[in-house]
Amino acid sequence: MTDKIPTLAASAVLPRDPSTGAFSRRRLLGGLALLPLACLLPTLPVKAADTPMQLTAEDKADLDRIAGYLDGLRSMRARFQQVSSGGQLAFGRIFLRRPGDLRVEYEPPVPVLLVSDGTWVDYYDSELDQLTQIPLDQTPIWFLVQQTIDFSPKITVTSIERSPGAIRLSLYQTANPDAGSASLTFADDPLALKQWTIRDSRGTEVSIALQDAVFGVALPNDLFATPETRKRQGGGKGG
Repeated sequence: MTDKIPTLAASAVLPRDPSTGAFSRRRLLGGLALLPLACLLPTLPVKAADTPMQLTAEDKADLDRIAGYLDGLRSMRARFQQVSSGGQLAFGRIFLRRPGDLRVEYEPPVPVLLVSDGTWVDYYDSELDQLTQIPLDQTPIWFLVQQTIDFSPKITVTSIERSPGAIRLSLYQTANPDAGSASLTFADDPLALKQWTIRDSRGTEVSIALQDAVFGVALPNDLFATPETRKRQGGGKGG
């Protein structure tokens, strides 16, 4: 993981897959989760996972603080800015209600809606009118919506970086170390999640920066309902 946090400034939007014309599902899902969505990736040679760091007493204290902070985020509404290492930019809104619920709405021209209802992660492409469902426990989105957030033993921490007013930690999923890694950036004193950066097995990075985040808000159940395709709404078989 590079030390420099990517600057969220670019003029291009997320590119389509040249073979299908669809927006990159891997890139979108990777950016929104805290770990890459390995179950949607083809089998590839992968980079070895970074070495776990030897945690000092200060490190353990900071991880306890961060885990307590994240565990206390029961609901959130925010805008976000997403940028890839290639400079592609996208915007949208994110809604979180733990445990289990997540909704991510992209602004045009990205025709994508992501919804987790605690059991499934739904990926709906409105341009293709195509709905794909993946079991939540087979995706890294579980980290955001799990009942209790902790860093051990499910998560391996590889680095903790501190600077005045900020702290960043890098980690990967212990059970799947070759799937990729993530870095979480927080404002400190008080703690506040500001950005996360994902690096997948190919070395592609995607960063999500939160804007205008509001915590502890009431969110209606219909935000987390499974999206309906136009075919299904019209009485036909869904995509």
